[in-house]
Amino acid sequence: MDIQQNYFAFLGVSEAFDIDLSYVSERYRDLQKQLHPDKFAHASDREQRMAVQYTAYLNEAMATLKSPLLRAQYLLTLKGIDTHSEASVSIDPAFLFEQMELRETLESAKASDDPFDVLESLSDRVEVQLRTLESAFKSAYARGDDTSLEDAAAAVRKMQFLTKLSSEIAQAEHDLDG
Repeated sequence: MDIQQNYFAFLGVSEAFDIDLSYVSERYRDLQKQLHPDKFAHASDREQRMAVQYTAYLNEAMATLKSPLLRAQYLLTLKGIDTHSEASVSIDPAFLFEQMELRETLESAKASDDPFDVLESLSDRVEVQLRTLESAFKSAYARGDDTSLEDAAAAVRKMQFLTKLSSEIAQAEHDLDG
């Protein structure tokens, strides 16, 4: 085990957007059994610390690879592209306007006659957009040249908006249930 490896290598999968999540989960469970700090309770202090570090790295790797957005961001990070910093990034104004409209729909859903129907419809719309952006990301990332990687980064930035909105829709549904 080497926590200097990237997450893909650490979990034994190809460095790609499309990965076998069931294999990743299986590999995660196997490594978790091997590395869990409880297995090192009677080991030296150094071995106990290493077990904690390995487990933390494993958990971070799993969370990253399990999420399409985080996986895409990580792939770009491995290519030297930071999608977390938005200082000098411009996003398509039409996309931003659409995001405002989607958020207005979310806000008005609570007051509608059938809020669950509105939220389900909104959620479906967001999921379709996310799948479209994931496809655009995969295509651009696969080309691999600088311009294509910037296109992939632009898709990821849009995915960030939609992933956050998807979480807010789920929270609104939960709040209505509660």
